[in-house]
Amino acid sequence: MIALSLAEIASIVGGQPHDIPDTGRLVTGSVVIDSRQVEPDGLFAAFAGEHVDGHDYAERAIASGAAAVLATRTVGVPAIVVPDVTEALGTLARAVVARLGTTLVALTGSAGKTSTKDLIAQLLERKAPTVWTPGSLNNEIGLPITALRATEDTRHLVLEMGARGIGHIRYLTDLTPPRIGVVLNVGTAHIGEFGGREQIAEAKGELVESLPADGAAVLNADDPLVRAMAARTKARVILFGEADDADVRAENVRLTDEGRPTFTLHTPSGCSAVTLRLYGEHHVSNALAAAAVAHELDMSVDEIAVALSEAGNLSRWRMEVTERPDGVTVVNDAYNANPESMRAALRALAAMGKGRRTWAVLGQMAELGDEALAEHDAVGRLAVRLNVSKLVAVGGREASWLQLGAYNEGSWGEESVHVSDTQAAVDLLRGELRPGDVVLVKASRSVGLERVAAALLESTTDAEGQVSGR
Repeated sequence: MIALSLAEIASIVGGQPHDIPDTGRLVTGSVVIDSRQVEPDGLFAAFAGEHVDGHDYAERAIASGAAAVLATRTVGVPAIVVPDVTEALGTLARAVVARLGTTLVALTGSAGKTSTKDLIAQLLERKAPTVWTPGSLNNEIGLPITALRATEDTRHLVLEMGARGIGHIRYLTDLTPPRIGVVLNVGTAHIGEFGGREQIAEAKGELVESLPADGAAVLNADDPLVRAMAARTKARVILFGEADDADVRAENVRLTDEGRPTFTLHTPSGCSAVTLRLYGEHHVSNALAAAAVAHELDMSVDEIAVALSEAGNLSRWRMEVTERPDGVTVVNDAYNANPESMRAALRALAAMGKGRRTWAVLGQMAELGDEALAEHDAVGRLAVRLNVSKLVAVGGREASWLQLGAYNEGSWGEESVHVSDTQAAVDLLRGELRPGDVVLVKASRSVGLERVAAALLESTTDAEGQVSGR
């Protein structure tokens, strides 16, 4: 974070200093919500969660080097007390961003946000110091924490913006006003909360409405609901996709034998060949969005092509491909799932598994509301159509719908199985996997299918996004 005294921070957020012997002490470390992540001279934001109250860890945070705690009550150690910690973080982020001469890039979409954000970050980092959203910390807490990581040297700030309702993205753009806004797609993720795709489009379009006249709206030419957002912005519009009129487009798209996309990248300044390290054709659209941002920020087409071809995964459990010593390939895409990302992952599995036995270990896609039965059934049917060798549906009612969809699609039904939980899935796979098999693991985050991938690789992993205070 840029250097600010505790007195300055208290003034910005409208807080009251308590038990602070020196309000002139500078905060130069990161703002964190987990006391285990405290840095020297950082700031610990204490949240009262459902199971853990960060205020209980205030003393530990100070002992670990934090300059103070941002809290809603006195905690017996140096603290700035505010009525609402979330609101205070947002106010502080808005003030810090306003002081910096940083180009702010924001992106949203129903699927692919994190992968695209990681690509944009890897491209722009080659040009100048860049700060970007870690993982999927894209809400009213994660976004300001990311923005506060920017320093005087930061030239690009890349922020992922999520939404669970109308007005959410507008709130985030008020905190951190972007100059470049990217909208990837409008799908069915969280459709149960929004009520329909038109409402999702309304929410996602709040990003382009926030852009200044000298800004740029980077829109997916292949998604009609996104393309239509051009009418909602006063910024210059840049289209990306495979459509003939896209400003940044891909031609001659194909997959390598390993399932990696290769294509010719076309930009207004020329064309160049790209072969991604990422798996699955769905990453072509993500790469084009990143290329459009990089071109807008004066990277040459050859620089963009090289950077895209060398970029990898920065975030965990997104199409992580690991080959075991016995030749079994485990594809861990278990961070989250919605109908669009599930279909993309299944197509990637089919491409990667040509000539090999393929397994789709799938679980619930959450927050689909009245569409849940139809969407789970459709995913099960798609697995059959793609000739996936075996579907293992893990969990309760929604998993049974996955299995039923596969069974009803045709004679392949005996190759699908429904198991109750992750341990049952692990036991089944350990008994039946053979050298050369390819296993995809994917579900919504709440299902915890990363445990299946970890067990198959004989390793353990920690969950991302721990609640504040531990």
